[in-house]
Amino acid sequence: MPSEKSTRPARVRIIDAAEHLLRTVGLARTTTKEIAREAGCSEAALYKHFTGKEELFVHVLRERLPRLNPLLDELRADPGGSGHGLERNLLDVAEHAALFYEQSVPIAASLFAEPALKQRHFEGVRELGEGPRAPLLALAGYLRAEQERGAIRPDADPDAAAALLLGACAHRAFLYDVAGGERPPASAREFARGLVRTLLDGLAPEPRD
Repeated sequence: MPSEKSTRPARVRIIDAAEHLLRTVGLARTTTKEIAREAGCSEAALYKHFTGKEELFVHVLRERLPRLNPLLDELRADPGGSGHGLERNLLDVAEHAALFYEQSVPIAASLFAEPALKQRHFEGVRELGEGPRAPLLALAGYLRAEQERGAIRPDADPDAAAALLLGACAHRAFLYDVAGGERPPASAREFARGLVRTLLDGLAPEPRD
């Protein structure tokens, strides 16, 4: 009787294997050969679905980690589509970002020990139209759209606001990762609530007389 693993589509098995290896051995030490072995397929079969490790890394981020990038893509494409309003949207973004960086920072950390590998990796990711700045640009684009709708004061800086929100989330993940797995005292939702409340103080339009 075939195992559950063998009956799943090859693409799914490959992404599952990539996620497992990225989490356990890190990005720098994970190879396409090891991913293929873990997935139970040949390396040639892996390349039928993905161009290489960089593309697999992007798919793991988008399909296996908290859905920060898809959420930002949706908000940027249709700012009012969620029907939740600016504060709720930013709260969702901040919570997803806190969880996303909490999981992605340890995966990518090993790259910083090998500068040449880090450069090759990020060059490959940029060729795919992705990279660490992609969420920042998407959030700034969403905030700019909300500014045009009048939900954000006209003199506010959407790029600075996006950097403050996502930078705080990434910094939180970094601090607790280097602390050896120490857990934050507040949940991601509680952290997001305080962050967004503070950020909105500088974004909200001034009340009319």
